[in-house]
Amino acid sequence: MTIRRRIDRIWDSQPTVEGAGVNLRRAIGHSEVKRLDPFLMLDDFHSADPGDYVAGFPFHPHRGMETVTYMISGAVEHQDSIGNKGVIESGDVQWMTAGSGILHQEMPREYDGMMQGFQLWVNLPKVHKMMPPRYRDIKARMIPISRPKDGIEVKVIAGKMEGAQGPIRDLVVEVEFLDIKLGPDLEFSHDVPSERNAFAYVFEGDGHFEEESDIKAHKEQVVLFSDGEEIWAHSGERGIRFLFASGVPLKEPVAWRGPVVMNTQSELDQAFDELRRGTFVKLTK
Repeated sequence: MTIRRRIDRIWDSQPTVEGAGVNLRRAIGHSEVKRLDPFLMLDDFHSADPGDYVAGFPFHPHRGMETVTYMISGAVEHQDSIGNKGVIESGDVQWMTAGSGILHQEMPREYDGMMQGFQLWVNLPKVHKMMPPRYRDIKARMIPISRPKDGIEVKVIAGKMEGAQGPIRDLVVEVEFLDIKLGPDLEFSHDVPSERNAFAYVFEGDGHFEEESDIKAHKEQVVLFSDGEEIWAHSGERGIRFLFASGVPLKEPVAWRGPVVMNTQSELDQAFDELRRGTFVKLTK
């Protein structure tokens, strides 16, 4: 018999200002690291007012982790210290492995309407923290959509769903990342390996994530799932759309300061010393 995951906890994302003055909502941060290993952070940046986001995220460093940028609507220009540059547009994904270190910037373009995107951080295991940086730029048309029943659409960014496999493969850490949309009053279930940690982030509508429970998850809330082999959702009268992520925990110490995530304090100190000395980036073109 399949063990269905229950709701461990639900919490609200918190308003935060990052970069050069971008107003966003932080769904996952430092306090959730232990329970959501290997995930470190999830930010939701959305606004119809360009003043909330056009200042962007000027050049800043990353080391020891991966950043996953997923645009729902709008566009973000990116550029880095090793010669990469481009634009992440509506529906696109960029999966960047910072590895040994990279300096990059992400600058949202002014958008007519509601600009919305997400950035998820995935930790790297100790043996891969100093690997060469790499990018995977995925256009919206490359992301398969699974339709398990009428009214349900699942964009498979990483992982598998009903025979569809996401374009993000050859991952350092085994994770799945899905964008799940249910029409009004529909049920959905999805198998999740028992060894994984799992969460959902609701960004449209509302719904239930546990049968025989009155607890409802609403827009801008995180649902942390307990252990089990399957998740379940039932959309409300307006439908629901949520990000779902699961991953195998690393079970390693986390030493984290700003955009650098290592295993020990001495490794953090070394990283910031290299930043001061100008030796942070190890790979050049």
